[in-house]
Amino acid sequence: MKSIAALQAAVTAATPFDGEPSNSELDAIETEMPLILADVALLDAQIMTIDRTPTELDQRRIRRAHRRVLAARRDLTNRTATATATVSGGAA
Repeated sequence: MKSIAALQAAVTAATPFDGEPSNSELDAIETEMPLILADVALLDAQIMTIDRTPTELDQRRIRRAHRRVLAARRDLTNRTATATATVSGGAA
């Protein structure tokens, strides 16, 4: 049987993992927070109707939450595209 212990050092990162997110990871989470919150609101609206037939109010709530998710995705994509174009100099 082969031992993989010798290969493990090459696979693991050179710096030890301290368990905390880096500043860039925190910034990415902060940027994506509107989308995360919109997804949570959509899931909440869908979960409320799991064990019963959705009423008209439930359907409106789900549609509204879905529109918020789409708007948050659009805004995040536009923000990311704008930041990328600004960093790379854009294609004027």
